[in-house]
Amino acid sequence: MEKLMRTFFLFLSKNRFLTRMAKKYGLHFGASKFVAGETIEEAVNVIKDLNSKGLTVTIDYLGEFVDTEKEANEMADNSIKAIQAIRKEGLHSQLSLKLTSMGLDISDKLVLHNMRRIMNAALENNVFVTIDMEDYSRCEKTLQIFKLLKSEYKNIGTVLQAYLYRTEQDLNDLDDYSPNLRLVKGAYKESAEVAYPVKEDVDGNYKKLIATHLFNGNFTAVATHDDTIIEYTKQFVSEQQIERDLFEFQMLYGIRSERQLELAKEGYNMRVYVPYGTDWYGYFMRRLAERPANVAFVLKGIFKK
Repeated sequence: MEKLMRTFFLFLSKNRFLTRMAKKYGLHFGASKFVAGETIEEAVNVIKDLNSKGLTVTIDYLGEFVDTEKEANEMADNSIKAIQAIRKEGLHSQLSLKLTSMGLDISDKLVLHNMRRIMNAALENNVFVTIDMEDYSRCEKTLQIFKLLKSEYKNIGTVLQAYLYRTEQDLNDLDDYSPNLRLVKGAYKESAEVAYPVKEDVDGNYKKLIATHLFNGNFTAVATHDDTIIEYTKQFVSEQQIERDLFEFQMLYGIRSERQLELAKEGYNMRVYVPYGTDWYGYFMRRLAERPANVAFVLKGIFKK
């Protein structure tokens, strides 16, 4: 049943008509639990509250189905606006973004132009930028662009997904760049030809990636809500005497908030991924696909008086 629900919500996340309708009618049906508002001003208020509780943040201006140069440029403009707000408001926040939002599917020239605009603003405002990983079809191109930009800017990182067979080799290939990486299990629906179909295999590969990257002395963001992975990381860094400033835990806004606070109180660096914007539908559907508990929360919110 859980697998069917995941497939169903991932299918809905790719529906352009529903995306347009959701963008038009705003944050309804429980989405506000996972999305920090539609404007940067609303997101700033959320970030300030999280910072006051000892949590750091990475902020993401949401965007789906960017098909034109105009749309890509507008997405880049909003990312720059977020960077400026981080500096102006004194927020403990980084920026995350997807290359498709910057024009990846339109042209190499466009995506690189927009990324350099963003990175120049980030450099000027002392903000770190993470390039999110998307589906398998865009993985190689994303890593190529990351390597190019990493040779030009120090304040940039990217994401690797443990469910892909290729990721162990990608991690080894990136080691020469001493990269700051966010390691995740992976949230897209991929075939068994490119991704581990069994959860135990994904978890095993995830632990291997965490250990390898930390052992190599590179900054590692362990992005998970899975207590087994969290405890594994705690034990590994303790046994290897790895300093706490070399890694952090990351979780999504609105998911396991109490656990986030617990980790921060234990003295671990805990960063919350905070999305905002009107184009929230695709992101919201992917969150519902990940955890059945999220669906139960939304249904409760819809029928609650």
